Amino acid sequence: MGTILQSGLRHAGRSVLDFLFPPLCIGCRTIVSEAGSLCPSCWQQVAFLDGPCCACCGLPFELDPGPGTRCAGCVARPPAFDRARAVMRYDEHSRAPILALKHADRLDLVPGFARWLARSGAGLLDEIDVIAAVPLHRTRLFRRRYNQSAELARQLGRLCAKPVAALLLERTRPTPSQGDMPSAKARRRNMRGAFRVPPQARAALKGCCVLLIDDVFTTGATVEACARALKHAGAGKVHVLALARVVRPGPAAI
Repeated sequence: MGTILQSGLRHAGRSVLDFLFPPLCIGCRTIVSEAGSLCPSCWQQVAFLDGPCCACCGLPFELDPGPGTRCAGCVARPPAFDRARAVMRYDEHSRAPILALKHADRLDLVPGFARWLARSGAGLLDEIDVIAAVPLHRTRLFRRRYNQSAELARQLGRLCAKPVAALLLERTRPTPSQGDMPSAKARRRNMRGAFRVPPQARAALKGCCVLLIDDVFTTGATVEACARALKHAGAGKVHVLALARVVRPGPAAI
C-alpha cells in the first residue's frame, strides 16, 4: 500500500508540475506533450541526417553510392578519426536551440538532445569503450560555467550505460573562435597542438575505442585535432558524434 501511495503521489506531483511548467518545443517554445521534443511543425523543418552518407566523415550523399563509400575529401585527405556522424544539418532551423544550449544556459535541452545522439550514434555506440567530449579551455569554461559537449556526453553515457571520461582531454591553450577562421586550412592551423591527454589518463586509454562528442561539426578541424591527441596517447580508434554538422556543396563520392 505504501509503495502504491508513493507512486500515486509522484504521478500527481509530475502532473502539477506539467500544468504549471508545461514542456515546450525546443525549437519554437510552444507546448508539447514531452519535454525535450519538437512540435510537428519544427520536426518537419529539422533536416535529420539519417540518409546515405560518407562511411568515414558522415557527409550526406544525395544518392546512395553503396556501403563503404567515402567522400572525395576523405579519400584525398583521410581524417585522424575513424568515423563521424551527426544528428542533423546545422542551418537556420537547428541554429537557435543549439546556440541556446551553448550560450544561454539552456541545459534543459540536454536530455532531449542526448536521446537524438543515442539514436543517430547507435552504430558507433556498440563499438566504443568510453565517451569523451571536446574540452573548453579553462578560461572559456570559467566564463561559460559549463561545457555543453561534456553535458551531452554525460547524459548520453547515462542513457547508454557507457562510461564517460570528462577529463580525458584537455585544451592546452585558448584558441580564437573557429567561427572567425576564414578557411578550413586556417581552422586546422588554429587547432594544431591545442589538445592533449593528461599523463595520468594515458594508461587506461591504451587500445580503447573512444566516442568524442561535439556540438557542431563544421570542417572537422577541432575533432580531428582531438583525435590526433587521443591516438598519440594510445587510443585504438576514435569515433565522433556531433549534434549538428555544417553541410556545404562539396566533392562527390568516390
